[in-house]
Amino acid sequence: MKVVVIGNFTQRAKENIASAFPASWEICPVAPGEAAAGLLDADAVIPEHTRVNAELLDRAPGLRLVQTGAGFDNVEIEECTKRGIWVCNAAGVNAAAVAEHVMAFLLCWYKNIPALDRFLKERRPEEELDYAGSELAGKTVGIVGLGAVGRTVAGYCGAFGMQVLGYSYRPVDVPGVRCLELEQLYAQSDVITLHVPLRDATWHMLDREAFAKMKRDALIINTARGAVVDETELIEALRTHRIGGACLDVFETEPLADDSPLRRLPNVILTPHTAGLPDGVKFHRKRYEFFAENIARVMSGQRPEHALNEIPGWVSGGLPAGR
Repeated sequence: MKVVVIGNFTQRAKENIASAFPASWEICPVAPGEAAAGLLDADAVIPEHTRVNAELLDRAPGLRLVQTGAGFDNVEIEECTKRGIWVCNAAGVNAAAVAEHVMAFLLCWYKNIPALDRFLKERRPEEELDYAGSELAGKTVGIVGLGAVGRTVAGYCGAFGMQVLGYSYRPVDVPGVRCLELEQLYAQSDVITLHVPLRDATWHMLDREAFAKMKRDALIINTARGAVVDETELIEALRTHRIGGACLDVFETEPLADDSPLRRLPNVILTPHTAGLPDGVKFHRKRYEFFAENIARVMSGQRPEHALNEIPGWVSGGLPAGR
């Protein structure tokens, strides 16, 4: 069994990844530019922020599964289906990790943790302390997207005494959440946190018009996908104080450019796309253990969990026609 994991990994991350799979499997963590050589005899591929298209699939004639994390906008699913390759994500597996990251952002923002940490480390005198903060209790949070992560965030925010609003493109009933249309949610929320997949309908859904509908001290939290937010308009809204601030784990271009204005704005807190990876750099044991279980299902002829496509001719216990 050979599994290729494509991404930029430290040596520690490579060791952690390998430890999540059976010892008898061949696990090959490779950088995107090195992937081609390792794909020839691969059974499964885990593409961390790597495009899975016809060019990549041509190099992997024996591939049977493309396994992603929660997001799958980097995979051309129809191309995989034509070749009899399953595509699966891991929706919900990292829901707690991402939701906890959202709460960490909230607490860091309203309790001024980054600024106060710098204040003490710079040995500044206490009479220079001058900042505004808030309790979470009584604040209104608007959750855009009520899937596994959004529902978990709702529960955590409710426990802190926050008023919870929600928006979902399909009807849902989440305890403690009052569902509204987007314009109403934008207008009433102190915090807007995004938990939607990147699709045509969600690309740049937070744009200039959306920012104009928000409170002037609104906080934006994005742990979903960078392109859900129009980054140029976000930077302008932050610079002009049209909104209060932003806590961002994802960006339109990753890694975030060294010269990005986001790195210099005082009303921004940044993390490097690690909300779902609490165990170490580019690693989350719970997620990788799910990957291993799902790969084993496919290789034993079972239907995988969280399948995003249907394989023509597939029958339980066997391969689709032509494979």
